[in-house]
Amino acid sequence: MIQFFKKCSFFGCLVAGLVVSGCAEDKNGDRLIFSIEDDMRLGAQVSQEVDSTYRAKGQLLDPANPANKAAYDHLNRIVNRILSSGKVSYRDEFVWDTKIIKDDNVLNAFATPGGHIYVFSGLIKYLDNEDQFAGVLGHEIAHADQRHSTKQLQRQYGLSILLSVALGNNPGTLTQIATSLATLKFDRNAETEADKYSVVYLGGTNYYACNGAAGFFEKILKEEQQGRTPEFLSTHPDPGNRVQAINNKAAADGCKTQLSGATTYQDFKNSLR
Repeated sequence: MIQFFKKCSFFGCLVAGLVVSGCAEDKNGDRLIFSIEDDMRLGAQVSQEVDSTYRAKGQLLDPANPANKAAYDHLNRIVNRILSSGKVSYRDEFVWDTKIIKDDNVLNAFATPGGHIYVFSGLIKYLDNEDQFAGVLGHEIAHADQRHSTKQLQRQYGLSILLSVALGNNPGTLTQIATSLATLKFDRNAETEADKYSVVYLGGTNYYACNGAAGFFEKILKEEQQGRTPEFLSTHPDPGNRVQAINNKAAADGCKTQLSGATTYQDFKNSLR
């Protein structure tokens, strides 16, 4: 299936051109029928639905609420450092807003098309340091930047249905997508690519350990060895192999692997209590 998105036939482009902007090569070298503008429209629709869903549960931390200012100051500082790495393809096109969902029992994060990122408070509190968290954020940013969410949703729902959602004409499917994103399963290629770009993004910061995501997966492995299986493993399998792959990528790139020594991560966690 991945080859479909790398190469699109002349016939496919001709048909797609009747409804979307076509199969022009994007900044990642992909040829997708679904355009960047479609990504942004779809992301806007989905993020509004996600916000509404978690707001109704009382779990969405409102960035405009002064009570949440400290938490978002910490979060945005980390996100902006990654986005300023010079390595994010759609840094200027996508919105790149990141929101916190208050659920201390969930160790997860997810991305919508167009750069809307959601992080559960349970994941923030679970991690030991800012480099690990930056590694996970880099992974989720990569899912949006490399358009994995769009590719997976297009496989799952089909082009015409996804376009109808992007245009606001399919509220039923929009709700389905919004409620399933947290558990959306990517194929092995997409997960491997997101891990790789996490290293690239963090390496570009010249601040974080570029293999920060490996520290997260190492922590997950310890939990599993102790008989506890975090929910994260249901959508992000094979942590052992991924630790090695991340470290191999860091070694190949020759990027910094020493922890940044950032001292405010505990303050970030405390701001969520």
